[in-house]
Amino acid sequence: MQSRYLKCSLTVAKRGFYRKIGRCACEEVILQLISSKCIPILLYGLEVLTMQKYQLNSLDFVINRFFVKLFKTSNIRIVQLCQELFHFELPSVQLARRRKLFLDKFCVCV
Repeated sequence: MQSRYLKCSLTVAKRGFYRKIGRCACEEVILQLISSKCIPILLYGLEVLTMQKYQLNSLDFVINRFFVKLFKTSNIRIVQLCQELFHFELPSVQLARRRKLFLDKFCVCV
């Protein structure tokens, strides 16, 4: 059977992101840990794939849900303001930048 698109499951990546992080640290420390340890797990190798919009939304949901829990709010505007305040980019934004860098390197090599 042939398919026009390569499909991948993001379940394992999202599960790796949700590993427990202690609540004893301040928000800045937790966000730094998330940025340096969890986001790379979540986004590993995805820049080589053409992601569908629903897949990007699914990855963004992981981060938004994390911010909801961290700042104990259900208001998405507050979540967005916190993301701006801490300079925390959504995975869809990071993947777009990483994909561009990947394609730029690939085009130079070919």
